Amino acid sequence: MSRLTSLTQNVAETSPNAEDPRLRTRFYALSRETVWNTVYVLAAAQPGWDILEADQAEGVFEIESRTRFLNCVDDVTIRVRPASGQRISVDLLSRSRVGKGDLGTQARRIRHFLAALDNALSPTPR
Repeated sequence: MSRLTSLTQNVAETSPNAEDPRLRTRFYALSRETVWNTVYVLAAAQPGWDILEADQAEGVFEIESRTRFLNCVDDVTIRVRPASGQRISVDLLSRSRVGKGDLGTQARRIRHFLAALDNALSPTPR
């Protein structure tokens, strides 16, 4: 993310073709229940995160996240959905409620969460 972008953008989201590979949609060849439960546990454990809604039927989490330094409230949406090939997709959207730029906070939040999710759902080496 460029410095100009971090000063003028206050939203980040995953997509299958994101320029930054760390912000790409995740696909897991696991059951939806396994992925959902892992996302729930990790989201509940994130410092400053408060799960407002967890609708398993729709596959959506709505979360408020407070920043450490200024205690700003940001909104995070996580979608856990069936994808092609009997896989489950996970997408995130993180958005500041105020301000024009976030100094990369939203993208860092997503990268951090997805790294933890990848670690939790990756097969254990034998």
